[in-house]
Amino acid sequence: MSSPNPSAPTADNLPADLAAAHALILALQGELATARQQAGERAIEIERLRLALAKARRELYGQSSERGRLLVEQLELQLEELEETSAENEVAGELSTPAPTLGRHTKPARRPLPEALPRERIVHPRPCVCDRCGGDALRKIGEDVLESLECEPRRWKVVEHVREKFACRSCETVSQTPAPSHPIRRGRAGPNLLAMVLAGKYAQHLPLHRQSAAYAREGGDLDVSTLADWVGAAAATLAPLVAAIRTYVLAADRLHGDDTPVPVLAKSLPRTRSGGKVATGRLWVYVRDDRPFGGSDPPAALYHYARTRAGEHPQRHLAGWAGIFQADAYSGYASLYDPARKPGPLLEAGCWSHVRRRFFDLAKDGKSPLAAEAVKRIDALFAIERTINGRAIAERTETRRDKSRPLIDDLERWLRSSRVRLSPKSDPAKAMDYALNRWQAMTRFLEDGRICMSNNAAERALRGIAVGRRNWTFCGSDAGGDRAAAIYTLIETAKLNDVDPQAWLADTLARIHDHPAKAIADLLPWNWKAKP
Repeated sequence: MSSPNPSAPTADNLPADLAAAHALILALQGELATARQQAGERAIEIERLRLALAKARRELYGQSSERGRLLVEQLELQLEELEETSAENEVAGELSTPAPTLGRHTKPARRPLPEALPRERIVHPRPCVCDRCGGDALRKIGEDVLESLECEPRRWKVVEHVREKFACRSCETVSQTPAPSHPIRRGRAGPNLLAMVLAGKYAQHLPLHRQSAAYAREGGDLDVSTLADWVGAAAATLAPLVAAIRTYVLAADRLHGDDTPVPVLAKSLPRTRSGGKVATGRLWVYVRDDRPFGGSDPPAALYHYARTRAGEHPQRHLAGWAGIFQADAYSGYASLYDPARKPGPLLEAGCWSHVRRRFFDLAKDGKSPLAAEAVKRIDALFAIERTINGRAIAERTETRRDKSRPLIDDLERWLRSSRVRLSPKSDPAKAMDYALNRWQAMTRFLEDGRICMSNNAAERALRGIAVGRRNWTFCGSDAGGDRAAAIYTLIETAKLNDVDPQAWLADTLARIHDHPAKAIADLLPWNWKAKP
């Protein structure tokens, strides 16, 4: 227990005169502001540690846990609110505290501002005379630079492309420079504006009516129908790039596949309470990503839209392709694994994240010791996988043979011995059956270093769509679903290659009409280089 402060005011030593009382009040206000600031910073540090712990636990016990993801998001929001409150209290304390009491407690130095950003140098007027003696014989001995981060608002402008006409004095023939190519043949939008609208809708998940309202506040009066016309025209212009990515993805030896629901307005269905007619369509994704086994080929994602989740859709998407297919246990994929399939059956590789998720959902409330034990055993396998991520195929195969194979064999024995003691209708039995009924597919990764233990690559590619659903609610039509699939293909592929989608789309839209069709691959994200 801390000892009392001997200098703290008490009823016996309160100042008798008004000036001393005012000084005491100001001093106490400063001490109170400092104490509040320190308490706020301690609370922020506690939340930072909690967030780091939650992220570490999620990394250790399963990256695809929905509960873990929600916990991390909740802690991040809580930390953000605490930092805002701390900053507000700090500034309020500074404004109410006399200058001499400031500086008692200094916050840790913030990280420097990014060096890559351009610097705008503002040199403030120099002093004309000495602050002490009033003399004017001053010489510069140095300078102090205080940096602040600034962002300029969007600036709307009209670009005039002027083509002067010249008449020949000899024959009166009129000569003029050819008209420059336009990003879209209809409309008057420049490539940067088109890219901003596309990225806003499909990368930032902002519906066109929200973009229209934001642009109007900035002086860009663009109605929704105009923006929609531009999106459709841009999608048609970029179609060759989508086709090139499709060809590239389907040239892979191994693919990840998954799908997610998207509500779609449908004229043939009964109206909803809001007056619309909504059906549930699907967006499918097929991801080519060789980075887990040290492959040098760039990653890419291919999206398709379909009105239903019928198995005929992945059959059509993957017609003519054969290889290793990493996916969940959706029954619609069954025909893809048929030995009689042409040009050959796909080799099924199961997803251990799906298996783990079934057990984790049962174990999280502490009521199923069997499920908790299964999660523990599966986590041990994932821990081995993390040590060989990005390593060569041979090394991955050898490590799995030496370390993962014994754990898998032991896990299978434990699952089968535990399963016979359970009722077929119990939830733990169903989770065990999910793994045991497709054991060959689940253990195929042990024999091939190219195969990943999970299908997380496809799931990550669909997360943005899940976020978008909350904002744009539904696709306007089947054509809108197809268009969304095409633009998602471009944006997600750019992101997978660490390329800014908006900058890439802007430059590509400016160049694509003058670019040779045979060299369209030069504009793909992994080959793209912006013009200086």
